[in-house]
Amino acid sequence: MNFRALRLSMYQFVQPQSKNPNYTAGQTWGALKKAWRGYKIAKVQSDNTRMSEYAKKIRTLQNDLGIKQAEFPELHLSS
Repeated sequence: MNFRALRLSMYQFVQPQSKNPNYTAGQTWGALKKAWRGYKIAKVQSDNTRMSEYAKKIRTLQNDLGIKQAEFPELHLSS
């Protein structure tokens, strides 16, 4: 099994756990990627308000996907 096949197999069976079935797993993963990008930009700009908003969105999306939620100790957001 090559790396690409292994990587795909890790995510292939993840189904959103959300109460809102209007979003596919792929859409949820895409939203998670964009949320991480926004968080990183806000962090570079030292914008704690936006960092907190993105961190909460990231944790919500991770929960919807049924994966471990990231911790943000600098924002006091952890499990």
